[in-house]
Parts: sequence; C-alpha cells; structure tokens
Amino acid sequence: MNEMKFPIYLDNHATTPVDPEVFEAMKPYFLEKFGNASSKNHSFGWEAESAVMHARKTIANFINANPKEIYFTSGATESINLAHFGIAEAYSHKGKHIISTAVEHSAGNDSLHKLEERGFEVTYLPVNHEGFLDINLLKDSIKDSTILISVMAANNEIGTINDITEIGKICRERGIIFHTDATQALGKIPFDVQKSLVDAASFSSHKIYGPKGVGGIYIRNRNPRVRIIAQIVGGGQENNIRSGTLNVTGIVGFGKAVEICSRVIEEEPVGIKFLRDKLYNGLTSQLDDVLLNGSIDQRLPNNLNLCFKYVRSEVFISSLKEIAVSTGSACSSSTLKPSRILKAIGLTDEMSTSSIRFGLGRFNTIEEIDYTVKRIVEIVKHLREASPLKSVESSGQKQSIEQIAKRIEQQSE
Repeated sequence: MNEMKFPIYLDNHATTPVDPEVFEAMKPYFLEKFGNASSKNHSFGWEAESAVMHARKTIANFINANPKEIYFTSGATESINLAHFGIAEAYSHKGKHIISTAVEHSAGNDSLHKLEERGFEVTYLPVNHEGFLDINLLKDSIKDSTILISVMAANNEIGTINDITEIGKICRERGIIFHTDATQALGKIPFDVQKSLVDAASFSSHKIYGPKGVGGIYIRNRNPRVRIIAQIVGGGQENNIRSGTLNVTGIVGFGKAVEICSRVIEEEPVGIKFLRDKLYNGLTSQLDDVLLNGSIDQRLPNNLNLCFKYVRSEVFISSLKEIAVSTGSACSSSTLKPSRILKAIGLTDEMSTSSIRFGLGRFNTIEEIDYTVKRIVEIVKHLREASPLKSVESSGQKQSIEQIAKRIEQQSE
C-alpha cells in the first residue's frame, strides 16, 4: 500500500490536477515545437497547426461532432459567453426571448443578466428539490420570440444530470437553438451532440485533467446550421469565430486529456462512483442529520454535496486543513453568502451555509476516503457538541444567521 500523501484533494469540480500523460504531451510544445499555428510559411507553423488539428479531431470524435464544429477558447466561461452573446446577436431579428434555469453556473447566469441589460428577456425556470426542471413548464414558457434555450448538462454544485436529450427534442421541434454548458459532464458521463440534439456546447480542459486556460465550444454547422457572431475579433483565427493566437500547448494538452477520457470513460466513472458511495455511506452511517443535496440517482459519479446540520461550513472547512473540499463553485468561493444553487432547490440559509461539496477524481484512493470519513466524523461531532445552531433549535430560540455565525466563530478561535 502506498503511503498516503497530504493534503487530500477532494475539490475536483473546481479543477483537476494535470494528468502526467497530458503533461508529457505538452512539454515539447513549450520548447522545441513552439510555432504559431497561424504561421503558414514554415515548418514551425505547420507543425503547430497539425497539432491543433489533431486535438480538434480528437475532441470532435469524442462528442460525435465534425472537427469543423469545434472552436478553441480560453475556457468554459468564454465559451458560454460566446454562445449566449453570439447567438443572441445573430438571432435577435427573430426575437429576444431566452429560457434558462435558476441553477446555471455563474458564467451562464451573469452573461444572461448582461443580455437583459441589453434588452433581451430571460426566463429563469425554477427547479425541484433535486435540481431538475419541469419539462412541461419549459414547454409552456416558450414564446414565438424565443430564440435560445440554455440549460447545463450537469450541475457543478449538486451534480444533477439533466435530460438534455428531451430538451433537445423540444428545441428541434420548435426551431429554437439549444445550448448546454457541458463543463462538468464532459469526460464523466456519455455526451453525444447528435443523440442529444445539442446545437452549441461549452466545455473546459481543466475539469478533465488538462491544463487551465483552454476550453472549447461546439457549434453545429448543419441540420441546422447555427449562426454565431464573434465576440473577439482580430486575426480571424478559428474561422473568424474567435480571433487570437491559439494556445497550441494548452490545446495539445486538452486534446490529450480528451483522448485519455475516451479510453477510460467506461470504467473510470464506476470506480469513482464506488469511492463516492463509500464516502457517503461512511458518513451517514456514523452521523445523524446529514442530508444529501440533489438527486441520488441522476447524479455525476464524482459529486457529493451534503448538508451537515448544526455545523457552519466555513468553520468545518477551517477545521479540516488536511483535506481540500469546498462549499460550492470556485467562482463564488470568496463570498460567504448562501449558495444560489442550494437556495434554488429549497434549502434555507442555515442549511445552505452548512453544506459541503466533495468532488472526487481520478487519483483519489480508498485509503484517502477512509481517512476522510474518520476525520469528518470527528470534526462534525466536535463542532456539534457546542454548536449554537443545535442549541438554538433545541430550545426554540430565534436568532439571526449573523448572530449564530458570530458565536461559532468566537468558539472556534
């Protein structure tokens, strides 16, 4: 048995470590193969262009697309912005109504709010306690002016997997463009743009053991051909969809990461789900008042989001220094406000601020999970013994969340 290394990393939704195979594939493009893929007059440029094309084909094959439908960006945030702004601008002559959900990643949520400032109407559909939207409500929300429906394939906080195929069918029947944020889905669950009838999809390299700073967007080019207006202009790279010198090294790493995913997509999720369930069963068998956020069945294999009643998550995390977990999206981890996603599925402020997200990954081990269970049980029991949250509930007293938090912080010092 290998010696366990600390700290233990269980925040793979935020980012993943670069796979050693990916790193080895990238190394030559830092030093020897440093050409610009847009340089058409010499071998350095040709070599870089060939590497980019290889990655493009690899990613296209993995999601059942045509290589010409894959465009490289700086990451999922840019891809989502490009989809929302680019499609809205291209189809605004047909209407200005967009449908999304209340639980999209901040990159999607914020870009849609920006479109509202520009005169577009956005309907944010509610979800149930597991994070699923009502398909009938989606149908009823469609207007003659609806041009885009944007729903994430899998939620980054609670792991809920949406039935994007059903949404794709609705969009196809009504002649509406369908975009999905596939950032958390890619490489973890089957994702086929033809079967799901997706018209545009956004994704990122660093969620699948590739490098940060590179991502992609799929844009359907036939049946139907999706129009999109470029948001970054300049040299005309990526067929004038996204100008700028291509990050060849990052793209090579992204392609290699996808290649690895294509090899392990059958068995890896099964192994990660085994560890996820081991963690869940270990905690719930030894602790009371632990609630699962999201669906137990239609859930990403690496996701576990739990509410530990009577324990504030920031105090919990500060006590768990040797294990990396989070309260939710890394993009909003600097704020202590209750999670917008958890509130959307019906959690109170107290429950939201008592919730922890565990993101398991390729390199986690059974020994790490066993240790994590042991430490969390110890910490939760210790914190609950003197928890003002529990004493308040038991005595029927009513205090504001700020008062309770202040007492907990003083106690932890």
